[in-house]
Amino acid sequence: MLDAARNRPELPAEIARRRTFAIISHPDAGKTTLTEKFLLFGGAIQMAGQVRAKGEARRTRSDFMAMEKDRGISVSASAMSFDFKEFRFNLVDTPGHSDFSEDTYRTLTAVDAAVMVIDGAKGVESQTQKLFEVCRLRDLPILTFCNKMDRESRDTFEIIDEIQENLAIDVTPASWPIGMGRDFIGCYDILRDRLELMDRADRNRVAETIEINGLDDPKLAEHVPAAQLEQLKEELEMARELLPTLDRKAVLEGTMTPIWFGSAINSFGVKELMDGIGTYGPEPQIQTAEPRQIMPEETKVSGFVFKVQANMDPKHRDRVAFVRMASGHFKRGMKLTHVRTKKPMAISNPVLFLASDRELADEAWAGDIIGIPNHGQLRIGDTLTEGEALRVTGIPSFAPELLQGVRAGDPLKAKHLEKALMQFAEEGAAKVFKPSIGSGFVVGVVGALQFEVLASRIELEYGLPVRFESSQFTSARWVKGDKQAIDKFVNANKQHIAYDHDGDIVYLTRLQWDIDRIERDFPELTLSATKEMMV
Repeated sequence: MLDAARNRPELPAEIARRRTFAIISHPDAGKTTLTEKFLLFGGAIQMAGQVRAKGEARRTRSDFMAMEKDRGISVSASAMSFDFKEFRFNLVDTPGHSDFSEDTYRTLTAVDAAVMVIDGAKGVESQTQKLFEVCRLRDLPILTFCNKMDRESRDTFEIIDEIQENLAIDVTPASWPIGMGRDFIGCYDILRDRLELMDRADRNRVAETIEINGLDDPKLAEHVPAAQLEQLKEELEMARELLPTLDRKAVLEGTMTPIWFGSAINSFGVKELMDGIGTYGPEPQIQTAEPRQIMPEETKVSGFVFKVQANMDPKHRDRVAFVRMASGHFKRGMKLTHVRTKKPMAISNPVLFLASDRELADEAWAGDIIGIPNHGQLRIGDTLTEGEALRVTGIPSFAPELLQGVRAGDPLKAKHLEKALMQFAEEGAAKVFKPSIGSGFVVGVVGALQFEVLASRIELEYGLPVRFESSQFTSARWVKGDKQAIDKFVNANKQHIAYDHDGDIVYLTRLQWDIDRIERDFPELTLSATKEMMV
C-alpha cells in the first residue's frame, strides 16, 4: 500500500487534513461514550449524554434507533463529521454487539484507520480480537485507547503484553497512567513531556495540563504524591527499555499501535487521543477497484456505497446510502454515473451526518462520508463516478449462521412483508432467501439478536407484526460455476434451492453432510460462504 505512495504527488490540503476512522471494541468497553466525547471536543455538541442515562436525560447522539436507546447498545453503524483543530474527522461508530459484526466488517472497508477501545480491567476481549483480524486483513493502521482507568484495572505492562501477544502487533505507550481506580490521578504524556491531571468533579471539562521538563522536574512532586511519583519513574524507565519508540511509518503500515490511557466518561485522555489521530493517523488512502486503483488526489469524483440505512426518519420512508468519497472534490448537484446500471444520477440533496442530525452537504472531498437519500437505486457495493466504469472491490457479504422462516401476523399483508424484507436485504441488515418451492421467505442473520431487531423494526417502520419460526435449514451457500452445471444442479436439488434478493442462486443446507455431498457429486461447482457485494 505504501510502496505505491512513494512517488505520488502531494494531496491537496483539503484532502490531506481529513482523517476517516472507525471505533472498534467489545460491547461495553466504552466506545459510544468515547464517540460522544469526540463530538464534545470537536465542538459538535454542547453536552455529552450517557448510554445508560436515567429517563430521557441526554440520550447519546450516535444511537438513534429505539432499540439502541432502550438497551444501551449500538446496533447500526453511524457516521459523524466534525472539525478538530486543523483536521476534519470523519468518524464511523460501529455496532459493538457481535450479532452485528457484518455491518462492522463493511464499515471497515470505508475507513483508513481504526481506534481500538479496550477496557482497562478486561483487556483484549473476543469481539475486539475478531474485529482486529478484519483490520489486519486490510492492513488498517490502529490506534489504541485503554479506557476506564478510573476503575480498578490491570497492571499497565500486563495490558500491553496482552495486546502484543493476542494481536501480534508492537505496542508503544503514548501516555502512562499514574495510579489506578480510586488512586488514578491522571497520565504522563510521553510524547510531549506533560503531566495531565484528571478533574473528577466536572465530566465535561478537559483535564488541566502542566508542562514539565522531563521526569526530574521538581514541579512533578507538587502534583503527584511521592509514592506514585516513585512508581511512575520506575515504570517509565522500564517501558523505555522494553518497549519500542513510536514510529509513524510502522503505525501507518499497521505493524505498531500507540496506546493512550484514560477515562472517556471523565473526558480524560480523549483530547490526547484525538491529537494522536491527527498527527499519526493516515490521510485518505488509495481504494482498490477494478480495473484500476482509485487515487484520492484524482480530480474526477468517485465514491462507493458501504452501507444503506432505511427509515432513518420513519415519517418519510427514506433510505440513505452512506457513500465514502474515494477521490476528487464533490459539489452538490453534480451528476454522477451509477456504474452498475450505467445511468446518470443527479446528487441534489446529499447530507452530512451528526448521528441522527443531518445537514445538506454543499461539498465533500476524498475521505468524507456523505449520505445520499434515494428510493432503492443505490445498494451496498455500488460505485459512483464521473463516467469511468470503475468498481470498488472487497466489500464482503457473509453466509448467515442462523436461518428462520418469517410470517406476517396478518396473512393478507404478505405483499407488505415482502417489501419490508427486500428493503432490509438491500440494507444488508439480513439475508432474505426465496425458496424455489413453496411460499414464504427464509431470513438469515449472523446473530440471534438480529431477529429481534428485525421484528421490532418491521413493526415500527411498517406497522406489521411478524413472527419468526424455526426453519429446517441451518446455513446457506452461494453457488458458483458455469451455467450448464448450475442448471443440472438446480434440477437435482430443487427442495434446497433458493434465490437471494439479487436473484443469485443459493443452496440451503441442513447439515455439513449436504455440503460435502454436493462437493463430491458436483466437483465443477463451488459453494461459497461469502459473496462480493453487488457485482
